[in-house]
Amino acid sequence: MKHNLQTLRHSASHVLAEAVLELFPEAKLGIGPAIEDGFYYDFDLGKETFAEEDLAKIEKKMKEIIRQNQKFEKYEGETEKSLKYIKGKKQPYKLELGEDLKKEGEKKLSFYRLVAADGKRKFVDLCAGPHLDSTKEIGAVKLLRLAGAYWKGSEKNKMLQRVYGTAFAGEKELSDYLALLAEAKKRDHRVIGADQQLFFFDDLIGKGLALWLPKGVIIRNEIEKLAVELEERDGYIRVITPHLAKEELYVKSGHLPYYKDSMYPGMTIDDGTYYLKAMNCPHHHTIYNHNLHSYRELPVRIAEYGTVYRNELSGTLAGLLRVRGIAQNDAHIYCRGDQIKQEFKNVMALMFEEFKIFGLKDYSFRLSLWDPEHTEKYINEPKNWEYAERIIREALKELKVDFIEAKDEAAFYGPKIDVQIKNVIGREETMSTIQLDFAAKGKFNLCYTDETGKHNNEVFVIHRAPLSSHERFLAILIEHYAGVFPVWLCPHQVQVVPVGQDFLKAARKFAGELSQAGIRVWLDDLNETVGYKIRKGEKQKVPYMVVIGQKEAEGGDLQVRLRSQKDVAGMSKGAFIERVVSEIKERK
Repeated sequence: MKHNLQTLRHSASHVLAEAVLELFPEAKLGIGPAIEDGFYYDFDLGKETFAEEDLAKIEKKMKEIIRQNQKFEKYEGETEKSLKYIKGKKQPYKLELGEDLKKEGEKKLSFYRLVAADGKRKFVDLCAGPHLDSTKEIGAVKLLRLAGAYWKGSEKNKMLQRVYGTAFAGEKELSDYLALLAEAKKRDHRVIGADQQLFFFDDLIGKGLALWLPKGVIIRNEIEKLAVELEERDGYIRVITPHLAKEELYVKSGHLPYYKDSMYPGMTIDDGTYYLKAMNCPHHHTIYNHNLHSYRELPVRIAEYGTVYRNELSGTLAGLLRVRGIAQNDAHIYCRGDQIKQEFKNVMALMFEEFKIFGLKDYSFRLSLWDPEHTEKYINEPKNWEYAERIIREALKELKVDFIEAKDEAAFYGPKIDVQIKNVIGREETMSTIQLDFAAKGKFNLCYTDETGKHNNEVFVIHRAPLSSHERFLAILIEHYAGVFPVWLCPHQVQVVPVGQDFLKAARKFAGELSQAGIRVWLDDLNETVGYKIRKGEKQKVPYMVVIGQKEAEGGDLQVRLRSQKDVAGMSKGAFIERVVSEIKERK
C-alpha cells in the first residue's frame, strides 16, 4: 500500500522512539510528530543527556528495526484501562496526554504497536496515526540534530531533549535532500549575518532582540528607503507612533483579550496600565480619527515602519526569522466598501514590484478564512465575513493569481492573504500579509462625511506589510542572495586597497571621489598585504575591489576585480564610477 511522505515520517518517529528505548531503557517519551521536512521526538533522560555521537548509535538501531520489517498495528482501549496501562509503563508525559484526552471526553484511546515477525510486541505508543504497514516501507532515514524543547511548548515545564530526523521512500531522495540541507547551511542568515557583521544577539539584552551593527543598518535603511519611495508615489502618508499605550486602547481595539497571549504583561504607570504595542493598527486608527475626513479624501493610506513587541516563546525563536522586537513595513488603508477591491489590487501591484526588484520569485498565496464553527476566536459577524472573503477572492481571481484557501487561519477581525516564500530546501515561510478589517470601524467609530455632509461609518481598513518586517525580510534576503547582495544593497560597494603606505594618499583621494559620487566605499588602509585584503573583501562579498598602486596613482586605468570572477578588468576612473552609480540608481 502506498503512503504519503507525512505518514512515512510519522512512522519513522515511532521507530526512533523504539530505538531510543532499546538504548536508553529509562527514557521518558514526549511527542513525536511528522513535520514539514522530517520528524522529531522529545525525550526526557533524567540526569543523562544525548551527545552528538549518540545520534549515530540511535540511527544504526533504527536501521536494524527497519530491516526487521516490524508491523504497525492499531488498537483502541477503553480510556480508564488505557490510562492504567500507561501508568504501569512509567511514562508520565504519555499519561498526561491521555488524561488530557479524557478531559476532552474521549471514551477510548488509540495506540499503535510495532510487532516483530515472531509476533513479539516491540513498542507501543499513544497515537491516532496513520502509519505505514511495516517499518520496511521506510526506505531511508537520517538523524540530523539535537535541540531542547519545553514540554507542551511552555517555559513553565521541563526542558526535554528533541531529536530531529528525516526520512524518505528511497536513498536517492534522501541524498538530494541532504545536498539541499548543506546548501541551506551555507546560506543560513545567522552564519552570514555573523560573518558579514550585520547583526547579533546578546543574552544581556535578551532572547529574540536583535542588535543591528552598522552594516546591517545600511541594508535596513536601503530597504526602508525603497519602501518609502514607492509608498509616497502611491499616495501613502507617513506617521510615527509611540512604542507603548494605555490598556484601554487595546481593549477598544479587541487585541485584549484576543491577542493577549502574544503581548507582554502590562506595566503600571501614574495614570493606568500600559502595554508595549504588539501591533500598530490601533495607533493608526487614532491618527485617522484625529481629523474628520471627507469622502473625497478616501482612501487614506497611513504608513509607518513601526516597532512592535511580540511575546514569542523562546523555543520558537529562530535568528531574525522569529524575534520579539520587530520593525514592520506597516500601513493601514482606510476606504469605502466600493474601494476595497481596487485598493487590494494596488497593494498587490506594489508588492509584485518590490519582489521583482529583490529578485524574489518562488512565492505563493494563501487566503486565510475564518471558521464559523469556532466563533470564540473571531468577531462573530457572519455577513461581514462572507462579504470580506468574497471581495478578496474576487480581487485575486481578477489578478489571475493562483491561491489556496485555509480555513480557521484568519485574523480575528477579518480574512487575510498570506504570502508564502520557499527557502532553498523548500520550507515555506510567511513573508507578507494583506488583511481586510471590518471590525475597526465599529470599535473606533471610523467615519467620513459623505456627499450629503452626513457621517458615514462604513470605513473598511486594509492592513498590509508587503516587505514584512526588517528582521524577517533581511533573513529571507540573506538566504536568497547567499550573502551576495546586489550592489545597491551592499554596505560596502567598493573596496579600495592601496599597495602599501606609499600609495595611501592616492587611495584616500580616490575613495573621496567615490564617496562624493554617492558610492559606499571601504578604504582598507591597514598595514596588511594586498592578498590578505583581497581575501577579506571576498569574504565580505564586496562587489568591486580596486587596487591603487603606482600606475593608478599616476592617473592610469584602474584594475578592477569583480567579486563574481577572479580576472581583473581594466577601466578608466570615470567609466568605473559611472558604472557603479548606474547600478545603485537602477537598484541592481
